[in-house]
Formats: sequence, structure tokens, C-alpha cells
Amino acid sequence: MFDFANDFKIGVIIAIIAVTTIFLGAVTDKVLRYFLYRKLNDKGYDATGFKFLKHLIITVIYILGFAFALIQIPEFKIIGHSFLAGAGVISLVAGLASQQALSNIVSGIFLVIFKPFRINDKITINNFVGIVEDINLRQVVLKDAENNRIIIPNSVISNQIIVNTNMHDTKCCKVIEIGIGYESNIEEALAIMQEEIAKHPLFIDNRTAENKEQNTPLVVARVVALADSSVTLKAWAWAKNSTDGFVLYCDLLQSIKKRFDLANIDIPYPQRVVTLKNSETNILK
Repeated sequence: MFDFANDFKIGVIIAIIAVTTIFLGAVTDKVLRYFLYRKLNDKGYDATGFKFLKHLIITVIYILGFAFALIQIPEFKIIGHSFLAGAGVISLVAGLASQQALSNIVSGIFLVIFKPFRINDKITINNFVGIVEDINLRQVVLKDAENNRIIIPNSVISNQIIVNTNMHDTKCCKVIEIGIGYESNIEEALAIMQEEIAKHPLFIDNRTAENKEQNTPLVVARVVALADSSVTLKAWAWAKNSTDGFVLYCDLLQSIKKRFDLANIDIPYPQRVVTLKNSETNILK
């Protein structure tokens, strides 16, 4: 016979625990967000560890709430033992799932401790490029140039090669490589590339004090190859970050092309010389 009074009491307690857990999770999230936004106003503050800690605390709150709710049911241990005893396959699947979850959590902790990247860093992984938006217990969230969100599990990132354009130094070097015709004036072409790069508003002087003492040019431009149909020129342009570097690169391609046209410096199309031989018929007498 069911004890409705006792069951109702257990149900009320579980409901109270559930509501309390949800309330604590929401309040904790709001409070931590408030402190996070205050910290973000401090220039140079790294939000990576703080965001990860926020996810960890909220997860612990929900786990504890779930555990407290379960122990209110007297029959839970008996049901749990019976279920596990008769469900070996389900137990195996659950074990494998928990291993993957644990792997993501441990990998996330290592990411926060060793910091191969931080929040707001621009990284490249598995041919995906984006800004790190969040690091939580399970995954890293990237925002790409098209405002898409790329979700990558922490355990996957731990086993991949990461390109971080912001680690320790945000400066970006763009290589401007252009081929000109063999009959074009090489010295004039190099000078045009240097001038266009130097006068661009996003270009920065990356020379050290020692370089300046040695009279190193503001912009380095050189002949790097003699290709089949062109002379390859290369110049190095520096910007303060990858975003400015992309704009700098695009603008320079346009401005250098216009200057080359005015100076009659040819940028040749791929060319091939085809020689046709006339066969002569020899008549034997």
C-alpha cells in the first residue's frame, strides 16, 4: 500500500531542491557575469579563466542539486543496483560516454591552465579560422568572419595543431608578392611597392632600434624568383593585428596595380611559346 503522505512529502522536497538548484544556478550566472563585465572594462584583463570557472561552478551546483534530489528517494539504491545488474550494455555505453565527457573536462582544464589561446584570440584549427568566444567544460566556441559559431570539443583541440595569431604578439606581417614582365623596370617596381606600403595608414614600422641604426629600409622589397614568364617581387608589410593586416593587404594589391599601370610595368599572364615545325617530304629517287 502506498504512503501518499510520505510520497507527497518526498515530491515536495525534490521540487524545492530543483527550484533552489535552478535559482542558485541563475543567480550565480548573473553575479559572475556582472563581475566578468566589470573586469572586462579593465584593459588587458584575460577572461579565459574566469569564464571557465563560471561554467565549472554552475555545473557543480546542478550536479549537487541532482544528487540531493536523488537521495530523497529511499528506494533509489535498490532500484539503482537492480538496474545496473540487468543492464550491462547500457552501463558500458554510459561508461564510454562518461569517459568522453571526462576527457573534455580534463582537456578544458589544461586549456585554461596552459593557455595556448585565450578569449578573443584569433586561432586556426582544422582549417577553421575564428575568434575564441567561449571556453567551457565541454567545448570551445569560435566565431568566424561570417558570424557563424564553430563548436569544437576540448578533447579534439588538445590533439590538434593550433595557429594563434594573437599569442604574446598581435602584430601581423602580410607578404605582397607580384610577378612583373622581364622587360619591366625592376628597380622602379620595387620602389613603387615600398612607397605604397609605407604611406598606407594601417602600416606600422616594425624595425628595432638596432635596425634603424643600421639604416634598414622602412619597407623591405626584394626579387625572390625568376619564374617562367615573370620576375617575382616580394615586399613585407606590417600591421598591428590580423584584421588590419587583411585590409592592408587588399588595399595594397589595388594601389600597387594602379601604380604599375601608370608606370607601364607589366604584370604578365601565363605564357607559353609553341613552335611548329614544317615537315619536309623527302622524295627518294
